[in-house]
Amino acid sequence: MSLLVTGSIATDHLMSFGGKFSDSLVVDQLDKISLSFLVEDLDVRRGGCAANISFGLGCLGLRPILVGAVGEDFVDYRSWLERHNVDCESVHVSDSKHTARFVCTNDASMAQIASFYPGAMSEAREIELKPVADRIGGVDYVLVGPNDPEAMLRHTDECRDRGYPFIADPSQQLAFGDGDMIRELIDGAAILFSNEYESALIEQKTGWSADEVLSRVGTWVVTLGAAGVRVERKGEDPIVVAAVPEIAKVEPTGVGDAFRAGFMAALAWGLSLERAAQLGCLLAVYVVEKVGTQEYSLHQAAFVKRFADTYGEAAAAEVAAHVRTPRP
Repeated sequence: MSLLVTGSIATDHLMSFGGKFSDSLVVDQLDKISLSFLVEDLDVRRGGCAANISFGLGCLGLRPILVGAVGEDFVDYRSWLERHNVDCESVHVSDSKHTARFVCTNDASMAQIASFYPGAMSEAREIELKPVADRIGGVDYVLVGPNDPEAMLRHTDECRDRGYPFIADPSQQLAFGDGDMIRELIDGAAILFSNEYESALIEQKTGWSADEVLSRVGTWVVTLGAAGVRVERKGEDPIVVAAVPEIAKVEPTGVGDAFRAGFMAALAWGLSLERAAQLGCLLAVYVVEKVGTQEYSLHQAAFVKRFADTYGEAAAAEVAAHVRTPRP
């Protein structure tokens, strides 16, 4: 299956604050907020939603096509991704801007305060998908992930025009986008990804009810944090899957991207939506147990055992027939 993953490619600067942000917030003074937090550590890691998803797919044995824009400083990062089975031939390289930067601080309760410098990502709007599809001999799914807003709209429009099935994953851009933009990004999607808060934001900004959203997308996948995930389709009972218990909750950045990678891998293997949600939950927990979005490694026997421990031997056998965990 040919999976095009479009979206951000970035470097993550991850910091940890030992207290709670909420202890420093004065509700009636939020319009004058001016705060500084003394952090305990700094980790500089590879990231970006599209790159994280592609990394996860590659770790499971697939070969995703990464589509995005980067700076000339992408050389080492490209080598890393290619060693993990990611096709980077369709990544646009800017000759004037740096690769995007994500700067994030987490507190002791796993709340986040973050900022994002787009840099070269703004040139993603120049990328056309057809040459990519022609190079690889067709497209089964295009994931339209958080990216330059104009790029997201262009990719979505091109998918509709050319008949490429697309997966809508507006994620962080929901806060930026207005109702018109969000409606344009999700209408007609084969799959819509969101978390629970984003689901409410989609309904609020589009003016569509949950039923109206479901009438416009094939499948709506809503992640619920520690409560797992809910998969909905119009006229069908929801599929609710429990989360995989984590060994240790270390850092939440990139957990949603890993979930998407696991879910898409199961689709590529022709597994059910329930198995897709379960596989997504398992891959997600590997990320929350590490600092950095691409620092985990998978070993097939241990991965399948952990799947079986949570979802049962029969479910694990279906996944084991497909999952591959190549090591670089």
